[in-house]
Amino acid sequence: MRFISPKSDFAFKKIFGSNRSKKILISFLNAIVYEGKNTIKSLEIIDPYNPGSTRTLKDTYLDIRAVLDNGSTVIIEMQVLNVEAFEKRVIYNIAKAYANQLDMGEQYTRLRPFIALSIADFLLFKNSSQMINRFRLKEEKQLFNYRDELTLIFLELPKFNKGLSELETLSDKWIYFLKAAPSLDRIPESLGAVSEIEEALTIASRANLSNQELEELHKQEVFIEDRRGEINFAKIEQNLKLISLVLEQKFGTINPVIMNKLEQLSLPNLDRLIEAILTFTSWEDVEGWLDD
Repeated sequence: MRFISPKSDFAFKKIFGSNRSKKILISFLNAIVYEGKNTIKSLEIIDPYNPGSTRTLKDTYLDIRAVLDNGSTVIIEMQVLNVEAFEKRVIYNIAKAYANQLDMGEQYTRLRPFIALSIADFLLFKNSSQMINRFRLKEEKQLFNYRDELTLIFLELPKFNKGLSELETLSDKWIYFLKAAPSLDRIPESLGAVSEIEEALTIASRANLSNQELEELHKQEVFIEDRRGEINFAKIEQNLKLISLVLEQKFGTINPVIMNKLEQLSLPNLDRLIEAILTFTSWEDVEGWLDD
């Protein structure tokens, strides 16, 4: 048995946003938004995904939208690529969605709270060890809330490193599902014990997809890999320019041997070099770092 990755736009919508996904989405949101508490009893998925309804690879920023039983609306985005101005886009989307509740002349009392849940397959807050970070409008010194109308929640998948035998909480199991579903060859007992996760894995089974859905999934996977390559190439070019500029300002013209070594560095190593470069006092320091 093989499972599709929930991280693609197509798969995420099919698993969490289809007509059969209400119980799945309730369990997932209770785990991530409400820290495992059984807060949400029911919800209504807005514009649910139906097989064959998605035809193109257009950018869809709001993957799923649902109205909860307490009147709040949650908008969920699965983001696999660290695109420019992602954080600004999150703020724009929730502000726009909140404002669009009212037509001209309607009373502000009709406004209901909004929650934006952003799931990132990359690091956003490198200075925070927390995997899930929550933001609201607060008074600057005393930190009390200015109405709980807008809540931003970010889940950073790379910060989750638990194995199957280490899963304890409902949120652990859902996050493991998001990260590890494609590597599974069966439904593990610990995940199958949660009926909603078992159903999510059943939906994610490749055997249950039509040929059209498999083709669409393949197109999105290729698109994502191409975009990831483009983004990484652009970052490598940007880092090389910055490193070259700093080295030339500190030590003069870069000789071809060092330049060739710099051009062979991976993106993570270029990031490390940027952090180390200010400590160098000579070309010997640069060469020593590159040789190491």
